[in-house]
Amino acid sequence: MNEYKFEDIKIGLEESFKVNITEDMVKNFCEITGDINPLHNDIKYAKSKGYDDKVVYGMLTSSFLSTLAGVYLPGKYSLIHSVEILFKKPVFIKDSPLTIKGKVIEINEIFKQFTIRFEIVNNKEQKVSRGTMKVGILNE
Repeated sequence: MNEYKFEDIKIGLEESFKVNITEDMVKNFCEITGDINPLHNDIKYAKSKGYDDKVVYGMLTSSFLSTLAGVYLPGKYSLIHSVEILFKKPVFIKDSPLTIKGKVIEINEIFKQFTIRFEIVNNKEQKVSRGTMKVGILNE
Protein backbone atom coordinates (compact mmCIF):
# COMPACT_ATOMS: atom_id res chain seq x y z
CA MET A 1 0.00 0.00 0.00
CA ASN A 2 1.34 3.41 -0.97
CA GLU A 3 1.52 6.18 1.61
CA TYR A 4 1.68 9.34 -0.52
CA LYS A 5 1.34 12.50 1.54
CA PHE A 6 -0.12 15.67 0.08
CA GLU A 7 3.32 17.14 -0.57
CA ASP A 8 4.18 14.00 -2.60
CA ILE A 9 1.28 14.52 -5.02
CA LYS A 10 2.40 16.12 -8.29
CA ILE A 11 0.61 16.70 -11.57
CA GLY A 12 1.46 13.78 -13.85
CA LEU A 13 1.90 11.24 -11.01
CA GLU A 14 0.53 7.90 -12.28
CA GLU A 15 -0.33 4.52 -10.81
CA SER A 16 -1.92 1.43 -12.33
CA PHE A 17 -2.72 -2.17 -11.53
CA LYS A 18 -4.44 -5.19 -13.09
CA VAL A 19 -7.43 -7.18 -11.87
CA ASN A 20 -9.04 -10.40 -13.07
CA ILE A 21 -12.83 -10.41 -13.04
CA THR A 22 -14.22 -13.84 -12.14
CA GLU A 23 -17.63 -15.48 -12.22
CA ASP A 24 -17.53 -15.59 -8.41
CA MET A 25 -17.05 -11.81 -8.29
CA VAL A 26 -20.11 -11.33 -10.49
CA LYS A 27 -22.18 -13.70 -8.33
CA ASN A 28 -21.01 -12.01 -5.12
CA PHE A 29 -21.78 -8.57 -6.53
CA CYS A 30 -25.30 -9.77 -7.36
CA GLU A 31 -25.76 -11.10 -3.82
CA ILE A 32 -24.36 -7.96 -2.16
CA THR A 33 -26.31 -5.45 -4.25
CA GLY A 34 -29.47 -7.39 -5.05
CA ASP A 35 -29.10 -6.38 -8.72
CA ILE A 36 -30.64 -9.42 -10.41
CA ASN A 37 -30.87 -7.87 -13.88
CA PRO A 38 -30.67 -10.83 -16.32
CA LEU A 39 -28.19 -8.99 -18.57
CA HIS A 40 -25.59 -9.83 -15.89
CA ASN A 41 -26.86 -13.25 -14.84
CA ASP A 42 -28.52 -15.03 -17.77
CA ILE A 43 -26.44 -15.81 -20.85
CA LYS A 44 -29.51 -16.60 -22.98
CA TYR A 45 -31.04 -13.23 -22.11
CA ALA A 46 -27.75 -11.39 -22.77
CA LYS A 47 -27.40 -13.09 -26.16
CA SER A 48 -31.00 -12.21 -27.02
CA LYS A 49 -30.03 -8.57 -26.50
CA GLY A 50 -27.07 -8.84 -28.90
CA TYR A 51 -24.21 -9.53 -26.48
CA ASP A 52 -21.76 -12.43 -26.79
CA ASP A 53 -21.97 -13.28 -23.10
CA LYS A 54 -23.28 -11.97 -19.79
CA VAL A 55 -22.21 -8.38 -19.20
CA VAL A 56 -20.13 -7.74 -16.08
CA TYR A 57 -21.70 -5.13 -13.81
CA GLY A 58 -20.27 -1.71 -14.65
CA MET A 59 -20.27 -0.82 -10.98
CA LEU A 60 -18.28 -3.99 -10.23
CA THR A 61 -15.52 -2.90 -12.59
CA SER A 62 -15.75 0.65 -11.22
CA SER A 63 -15.48 -0.59 -7.65
CA PHE A 64 -11.76 -0.97 -8.29
CA LEU A 65 -11.51 2.82 -8.29
CA SER A 66 -11.66 2.43 -4.53
CA THR A 67 -8.52 0.29 -4.79
CA LEU A 68 -6.88 2.85 -7.08
CA ALA A 69 -7.33 5.59 -4.48
CA GLY A 70 -7.18 3.54 -1.28
CA VAL A 71 -4.13 1.44 -2.12
CA TYR A 72 -2.24 3.15 -4.94
CA LEU A 73 -2.96 6.88 -5.36
CA PRO A 74 -2.51 8.15 -2.67
CA GLY A 75 -3.02 4.95 -0.70
CA LYS A 76 -3.23 4.90 3.08
CA TYR A 77 -4.30 8.55 3.53
CA SER A 78 -6.97 8.54 0.81
CA LEU A 79 -10.47 9.96 1.12
CA ILE A 80 -12.54 9.86 -2.09
CA HIS A 81 -14.68 12.99 -2.44
CA SER A 82 -16.37 12.29 -5.78
CA VAL A 83 -16.28 10.04 -8.83
CA GLU A 84 -17.56 10.72 -12.34
CA ILE A 85 -17.67 7.69 -14.65
CA LEU A 86 -18.39 7.24 -18.34
CA PHE A 87 -18.97 3.65 -19.44
CA LYS A 88 -17.57 3.23 -22.98
CA LYS A 89 -17.87 -0.51 -23.71
CA PRO A 90 -19.43 -3.53 -22.02
CA VAL A 91 -17.11 -5.80 -20.08
CA PHE A 92 -17.17 -9.59 -20.24
CA ILE A 93 -15.26 -12.01 -18.00
CA LYS A 94 -13.09 -12.97 -21.00
CA ASP A 95 -11.88 -9.32 -21.12
CA SER A 96 -9.72 -9.91 -18.03
CA PRO A 97 -7.36 -8.81 -16.85
CA LEU A 98 -8.57 -5.23 -16.70
CA THR A 99 -6.01 -2.49 -16.14
CA ILE A 100 -7.03 0.38 -13.89
CA LYS A 101 -4.91 3.49 -14.54
CA GLY A 102 -4.93 6.83 -12.77
CA LYS A 103 -3.06 10.09 -13.34
CA VAL A 104 -3.09 13.27 -11.27
CA ILE A 105 -4.30 16.16 -13.46
CA GLU A 106 -5.10 18.89 -10.91
CA ILE A 107 -4.17 19.83 -7.34
CA ASN A 108 -6.18 22.04 -4.98
CA GLU A 109 -3.84 23.23 -2.23
CA ILE A 110 -6.59 24.93 -0.20
CA PHE A 111 -8.65 21.78 0.30
CA LYS A 112 -5.77 19.28 0.14
CA GLN A 113 -7.59 17.64 -2.75
CA PHE A 114 -6.45 16.46 -6.15
CA THR A 115 -8.13 15.21 -9.31
CA ILE A 116 -7.28 11.88 -10.90
CA ARG A 117 -8.16 11.13 -14.51
CA PHE A 118 -8.72 7.40 -14.70
CA GLU A 119 -9.39 4.80 -17.32
CA ILE A 120 -10.18 1.11 -17.20
CA VAL A 121 -8.81 -0.88 -20.13
CA ASN A 122 -9.56 -4.48 -21.11
CA ASN A 123 -7.03 -7.10 -22.22
CA LYS A 124 -7.42 -5.94 -25.85
CA GLU A 125 -6.27 -2.43 -24.85
CA GLN A 126 -9.82 -1.10 -25.36
CA LYS A 127 -10.98 1.61 -22.97
CA VAL A 128 -14.11 0.32 -21.22
CA SER A 129 -14.62 3.29 -18.90
CA ARG A 130 -13.04 6.59 -18.02
CA GLY A 131 -13.65 9.56 -15.81
CA THR A 132 -12.34 11.63 -12.94
CA MET A 133 -12.06 11.27 -9.20
CA LYS A 134 -11.55 14.01 -6.63
CA VAL A 135 -9.51 12.64 -3.77
CA GLY A 136 -8.52 14.21 -0.46
CA ILE A 137 -5.65 13.44 1.83
CA LEU A 138 -6.36 12.66 5.47
CA ASN A 139 -4.09 14.15 8.08
CA GLU A 140 -1.07 11.90 8.07
